[in-house]
This record gives sequence, C-alpha cells and structure tokens, in this order.
Amino acid sequence: METRKVQVTGGSTYTVSLPKTWATENDVSNGDTVELYADNETLLVTPQTDVDHQEGALDVATLEGTELVRAVFTMYVRGFDVIRLEANRIATDQRRAIRSAVQGLVGVEVVEEGTDHVVVQDLLDSAELSIVNAVTRMRLIATSMLEDSVTALVENDDDMATDVIERDDDVDRLFLVVSRIFRATLRSPRAAEGLGVSREDCFDFHSSARQLERVADHAVKIAQLARKLEEIPADVADALCALHEDAATILEQALDGLFADESETATELGHAALESVLAIDEHTRQIDAMLRELEPVQAQSLGLILDSLSRSADYGGNIAETALQKAAPRPSRV
Repeated sequence: METRKVQVTGGSTYTVSLPKTWATENDVSNGDTVELYADNETLLVTPQTDVDHQEGALDVATLEGTELVRAVFTMYVRGFDVIRLEANRIATDQRRAIRSAVQGLVGVEVVEEGTDHVVVQDLLDSAELSIVNAVTRMRLIATSMLEDSVTALVENDDDMATDVIERDDDVDRLFLVVSRIFRATLRSPRAAEGLGVSREDCFDFHSSARQLERVADHAVKIAQLARKLEEIPADVADALCALHEDAATILEQALDGLFADESETATELGHAALESVLAIDEHTRQIDAMLRELEPVQAQSLGLILDSLSRSADYGGNIAETALQKAAPRPSRV
C-alpha cells in the first residue's frame, strides 16, 4: 500500500499523484488519460483503453472432445470476444467438438475456418447483457424443470421427463453468461458501471445462479429416474409432491428476497425461507420411512429422488443466506 496527500490546485480542484511503479507497469505516461470510477467510498483508477473486443488464441493440438469443449467455455467465461483455436491441422472430431461448444454458448458463432484454425466470436452486444435478467431467466427455467420432473414422475410421463432433461442446456448456457459478466466486473470497473449493478451484488447473483444450476441438475436427475420407474404408490407420490411444494416455496421466498429492492422485505423473506429449510429434514425422514416398505430397487430410486428434492430445498436456503447478506447494512469508514 502506498499513500498520497491530496492537494488543492486552482482553488477548487483536488489532485493526487499516481505511484510511478503502477504507472510504468500499466504504460501510463505524461499526457495520458486515466479513467476514474466512484464506487461508494472507493475511487478506482484504470488506464484508458479503446479496445472494444478482447481477442485470445488457444493451441488445441492436444485437446479433443470434452476437454476441447471445456477449453472454449473457459475462454468465453474469461471474457474473450474473439477466440482463435489453432493447431497444425484441425481434425474433424475437433471441429465437431468446437461446434458443440458454440451451441452451448449464447450469442457465439464460428466466423472463420481454415485447415489449421477455427475462429469463434461473441456477436452479442455487451450492452444487451444483464446479470439480473440472466439470473431471472435461470430462475424461471430451473424451478419449472423441478416442478415438471416431479409431475413426470407421478404421472409416468416420459415425454415431459425428456423435455426437462433437454431444458438443462438452457440453464447451463445462462450460467456461463452470468459467469462471464461476473468476471468482467472483477476485471474492469467499466463493466460494473455499464451494468448498473455493484460488484458485490454481481457476486451475490453469481453465487445464487450457481445454486439454480444445481437445482436444474437435480431436476434432470429426477427426470432420468422418472423415465425408468413405472407407476409409484399413490401415498408416496402425494408425499413427494408435498415435499416439492415445500422446496419450491423455499426457492421462491429466497429468490424474491434476493431480488427485493427493500432491505426489510429481503430480510423477512430470507428468514422465512431458512426457517422452512429446518422443517424439510423432518419431512424427508417421514418419506424415507415410507420408502422402507417398498421393493428395494424401487425404494432406492425413489430415495435418490427424495435426496434431490431435499438438496434443492437446501440450495434455496443458500440463496436465502445470500439474500440476507445482500440486504445487510454495509460497513463504512469511521
């Protein structure tokens, strides 16, 4: 840490010098312009840049399949707008993996191909990105997936179960968008200013989006088991539906608290959700006792579904804790 004294020049202008080491490392010299961003009691200084698109290159010669898909996702989340994938020769299987990765991203397309390279670019206008809208969309999809997965189970509807599984890709794409936006706000105060959301709030939305992604994953797990199971006992079906309603209520209260504008409302909803989580364990034990009376293979599958519903409620509790932290007073300097 370095300190500088604030001086007044011209009678009304406050000035402070920049550390030479920082200026040298960031190529800031006499006559250059820097950007200033006010964030509550903090003033952030960054070199001015005219770069609108971040370009990056990646050697994919040794990557294939899932590893290559994951590498493209990583470059996207890191904030690159143009990603050049290079190798002595891009194999057919590699091109297939790259296309699969592009399909898993929002607004990204292959814009150039050659024998030794493939270029993908994010064509989405950054001004159109909103972390709040992305998390809101994730909320709608993940909670509806959970509801439909239970409906598919109790109604023995394989088509609905398949639809739940297919919707998981939408949640994954949105989570990558949220992660990309969040990382952008960590790198640049300009990104946070453009969003109109503080970096602390971006962290809270990213954390909650992770919980929603997990809820969607458990909805998929329930749907996959639903396709394998035949009709289940009516009393067990009713009990699982009731448990889902409890879990759904927790998720709704927690998410309403996260998005609430008033701290008092957010706090009330957060506490209500967390108190309901405590009752889930007892409800789960009651259903578990019912499953012990069933045939072992069926009981095992239904036990996994029971666990997924219980975990979804826990994820709602995690979001509720985030909502409480977001609503809490922020410390200020004394």
